[in-house]
Formats: sequence, C-alpha cells, structure tokens
Amino acid sequence: MGRDLYQREPAARAVFDQADNLLGFPLSRLCFDGPKETLTETVNQQPALFVTSLAAWAVIRELDEWPAPAYLAGHSLGEFSALTAAAALTCADGLALVRRRGELMKAAGEENPGAMAAILALDLEQVQAVCRQARERTGRPVQLANDNCPGQAVISGDELALQEAAQLAQDAGARKVVRLPITIAAHSPLMRAAADNFAQTVHNTPIAGAAVPVVANTSAQPMTTPEEIRRELVAQLTGSVRWTESMRFLRQEGVQSFVEVGPGDVLTSLMKRIDRKAQRMTFELSD
Repeated sequence: MGRDLYQREPAARAVFDQADNLLGFPLSRLCFDGPKETLTETVNQQPALFVTSLAAWAVIRELDEWPAPAYLAGHSLGEFSALTAAAALTCADGLALVRRRGELMKAAGEENPGAMAAILALDLEQVQAVCRQARERTGRPVQLANDNCPGQAVISGDELALQEAAQLAQDAGARKVVRLPITIAAHSPLMRAAADNFAQTVHNTPIAGAAVPVVANTSAQPMTTPEEIRRELVAQLTGSVRWTESMRFLRQEGVQSFVEVGPGDVLTSLMKRIDRKAQRMTFELSD
C-alpha cells in the first residue's frame, strides 16, 4: 500500500518518512511489505490508512491541474485525513490521534467484544427497524454503523444482538448479510469506553479552524470551528457514519466533481450508487 507513490513522488516520501520518525517504527515498511496480519491490526491499520491518504494528498497539492476543493469529507477514519487536509490538524497531531484511537478501540474491543455485518438490498428504514427489534428482543446494543449508499448498510454491536438483527434482515428480504472479519464493534455503544478516554486526548490536541469545510460523519453537515471538530471526533466513535446523507448534502450545495484520495476506490464506487450524475475520480496511488 503506497509503495509506488513513495518511490516516485518526493512529497509522498516525505510524509511516510515523517510518520516513521514520529511513531518510532517503520510504518512505511509495514505498509509496503506487511505482513498483512500485522498491518490490519487496528493499532497499525489506522495510522497506515491516514498516512497513505496524506501522502497522496501531498502529491495532489503539487499538481496544477487539480483545483482546490470546495469541501472535504472522510469516511470514519478518513475524517482525520480530511481534517488534516483542511489544516485543522497538523500531520503530527493527526497521526498521534489516529494511533491513540486505534489503541483505545482495540482495548474496548477486548473488553467488550462485538461484531459488524454488511446488509445488502434493504432500505435504511428497514435496517434501522431490524436493529431496533433486535435490541428489544435481546436487551443488547446493535445499531446502524455506516449508511454507505442506497442498498448497502453496516450494522455493529453485541454479538447476540447482531445475530438477531442479521436474521431479521434476511427475513425482511435482504439479498445478503455479510459478517465482517472483525471483533471490534465500531460506531456502536460498545465503543463508549474508547470515546470517553479519547475525549481527553482530543481535548489536549491543538485544533485549528478548518480552512475548507469538512462534512461531518455524524451530522452530514459542514464543520469548521475547533469546537465542532472536537465534538465530532469523539461522537463518531459511537455514532453512525451518515455517508449517503453527506454526499447528498454536497450535491445539494452544487458540488459536481468528487475526487477520492487514498488507497482504493471504495468511495468512488459508493458515489456511483448515491448519484450516478456526479463526476467521480480516483487519485491513483500506483502506475
């Protein structure tokens, strides 16, 4: 992940090298060479995604053909990259935050194991209804974690409640329910301990006003002030990622072109499902 960008772009190399120095271990080598099992541990995966996205952003900033953005947005962890691109966070402070976020989420997952599952081909109201029914039947938490695009949602919570919600979703006509290979119930009440501890870290981190409005995951509205940003960074650990609403807000604001920056093209694919008329581009990380 990011190897080609590192090898050919000095601006990207500088971002990776800075991250290695700040973390005190070669994150870049882990990104480029793995092993995959170590890279995908949340304490490593979160900084790796953050740094790779910012390395790509550093390259974009040097290219004249890429205009300045009117808005920025990031999906879950990507919100930290977006805030750093908007100059609300420095690269060093953003990296420290995502590393701490990963540590706290790992600890919360070990203390309160949970599960996540993708539900395909149900509308949002149906997904919320099955989660509500599962909570009532089991007395345990499960909720919408990500509204990714029409027909694709992710739920998160307690194992028993999630199993119940998955069965209810299938009974309601879901085309598929796919368990995610993860024991951390992100964007659910099981992350409450992580959110409480993370709040202090966020409070102690210097945060500036965003130079470009960043659309918040939990409200699907733009944020610019340090106070708004602090609230959002804590709230999104237990709150839902309202991605469909976020992208529709941008379309209503007149945004026509969407550029995905980072590893992969998942968000570009989601945008195609949200609004086919929007212009979609992915900044390629490799040749």
